[in-house]
Amino acid sequence: MLCWLIGGGAPAVGQDEVTVDDRSREAFSQPLPSLAPALKPAFDRGRKLFRLEWAPAPGPNPAEDGLGPLFSRAACSGCHVKDGRGRPPSGKESTLDFMLLRLSVPVPGQSGAVGPNPVYGDQFQDKAILGVAREGRITVGYDERVEALADGEPVRLRMPAYRFDRLGYGPVGPDLLLSARVAPAVFGLGLIEAIDDSTIAALADPDDLDGDGISGRVNWLSDRAGGRVVGRFGWKANQPSLAAQIAAALVEDLGITTSLRPLGPCTPAQALSCGEASAAAPELAAAEFEALLLYIRALAVPARRGREQPAVVAGQALFDQAGCATCHRPGLPTGATAALAPLAGQRVDAYSDLLLHDLGPGLADGRADGAASGSEWRTPPLWGIGLIETVNRHRFLLHDGRARGFTEAILWHDGEAGSARAAFRAMTKDQRAALLAFLGSL
Repeated sequence: MLCWLIGGGAPAVGQDEVTVDDRSREAFSQPLPSLAPALKPAFDRGRKLFRLEWAPAPGPNPAEDGLGPLFSRAACSGCHVKDGRGRPPSGKESTLDFMLLRLSVPVPGQSGAVGPNPVYGDQFQDKAILGVAREGRITVGYDERVEALADGEPVRLRMPAYRFDRLGYGPVGPDLLLSARVAPAVFGLGLIEAIDDSTIAALADPDDLDGDGISGRVNWLSDRAGGRVVGRFGWKANQPSLAAQIAAALVEDLGITTSLRPLGPCTPAQALSCGEASAAAPELAAAEFEALLLYIRALAVPARRGREQPAVVAGQALFDQAGCATCHRPGLPTGATAALAPLAGQRVDAYSDLLLHDLGPGLADGRADGAASGSEWRTPPLWGIGLIETVNRHRFLLHDGRARGFTEAILWHDGEAGSARAAFRAMTKDQRAALLAFLGSL
């Protein structure tokens, strides 16, 4: 149960409404236990849409076509396998089949501002429907270095490098900025959406007034009415709501338009090949979009495991002492009202403050995103992190999957997280094992 994610104490009223004790490969795919029976058909329809291999239009079923003309995957679950986390290439693979690459170029005369690549847009799509030239292929290689912990134990860290190949629309041009992103798990997002903007904003300390070296910032976004809203979804918190996040993923990853994102992924430079004009109507109807939204919103959180084991208890204390919990914060409350009744008034132990933090040059992509600088990232939630290997059959972590486990991920932290990394490096082997056991219990 969620309130036990930080150990100890009895569960708060209602916490069993949003968590499921499932330790199988289906751990990330369970509905809220308290989901109203009347919503179950829409949930099931949303699940089908999430797992559907979309077809190009016109297809035999108009409700299930519209793929492309350019796309990255043909199904949402193609990257979010079993509603879980994508991964970078491994073994003999070289192409990016379970992740994506963001593109941008500097905006002339605007210091630090970036815009989409004029030829390839803001996301590289390496697949296309029949008769349309794909954008090309990207391969990845790694340079490795060895970093020693305080007791001399060596750890190999790898830095990815990406290469374009077989470009379909000409050179990418100068000054290109790249940012690789693995697909994050999609469970628990309804709870994150239900946290009030004011709760997240209250955690921000952009000027580090408390002097702890941590200066989390909100990625403030503009809403349709011209006001400001908190960005909370995405690796750089560049989406304010689940609806916005899903609509962006549909059009950028699958090429499927909605009323929120009515224009397809082709740029003007690709128009002759794509043959694409503004669609007369969204390719995904409103009712189908709402079913998909309900599905994501209603996915339950997997419960913790082994929280009372001595190593886990000790590891939690070390996690707090190292300062990790300053950013990977448990215990955020959801608002009094929410899109789904069970999501209101809950305690969210996602282990994230949902703020932007500067993690130093090693993890920087150099690509601004709204208020997020090229070295800032939203604190990624840690809940479910101990089940990634069970569900997704890999252990790759961080935004681009470069880390092959918890230890490598921690050692890549720098900037505002530099002191936490130093504390981890200084731990004894047994202490490190305890902290990793705690992470594995989440």
